[in-house]
Amino acid sequence: MDQPPSDFDKLLTHLEELELTTVHGRITEVVGMLIKAVIPDVKMGEICMIKRNGTPLMSEVVGFTKEEVYLSPLGEMTGIGPSSEVIPMHMSMQIKVGQGLLGRVLNGYGEAIDVEEKGPLELTESYPVIQSPPDPLKRQLIKEPLATGVRAIDGVITVGKGQRMGIFAGAGVGKSTLLGMIARNAVADVNVITLIGERGREVREFLINDLGPEGMKRSVIIVSTSDQAAQLRINAAYVGTAIAEYFR
Repeated sequence: MDQPPSDFDKLLTHLEELELTTVHGRITEVVGMLIKAVIPDVKMGEICMIKRNGTPLMSEVVGFTKEEVYLSPLGEMTGIGPSSEVIPMHMSMQIKVGQGLLGRVLNGYGEAIDVEEKGPLELTESYPVIQSPPDPLKRQLIKEPLATGVRAIDGVITVGKGQRMGIFAGAGVGKSTLLGMIARNAVADVNVITLIGERGREVREFLINDLGPEGMKRSVIIVSTSDQAAQLRINAAYVGTAIAEYFR
């Protein structure tokens, strides 16, 4: 009969898994918005830290060749240069989650950007940003209507719980106003609102004029404006989805 592993065996296993050396690489080339680097032992989707003066630049592995790795920066590339050091983090992107997210505004990393007004986030639970989609055979059926509080929607184009709905219109005709009305009045415990590609001015206008204090107190806002890196805007969509999955 097999004996369960002893404490000593467990310690040996943990010791074998320890990384006693720091693996790092170097930038070889920057082409457009892609960074080429030579880094050993990295995988697709892994986060890497690029050293520079001031705050390090975080980046994500998005491709590779036989000898080089392609990194997509999660911020401005100012300050990096030939042979800048790249340190793989050996993990995919994760965010802190919890009830403390309600009423907060986050960036594409899942970090609070309203710290001066509301203080730092105090969260302990981590959640991976990239998740496998749920099994289609285990998804709940759409059987109940969702009251949005907007009579034109509830009376004519009723929305079901779990349904996807698109709002398409030209600029300046009221998409943000309608979104704010739904966030304030819908029969829902939590709203997760992701603003991607908006102008910086429009974000504050949405928070103050469209969402308001009533909608804000039960909402989590993720913001990645049009002047930010493309990969960060993509990540913001994943962060919003991950937070919605956590509260589901």
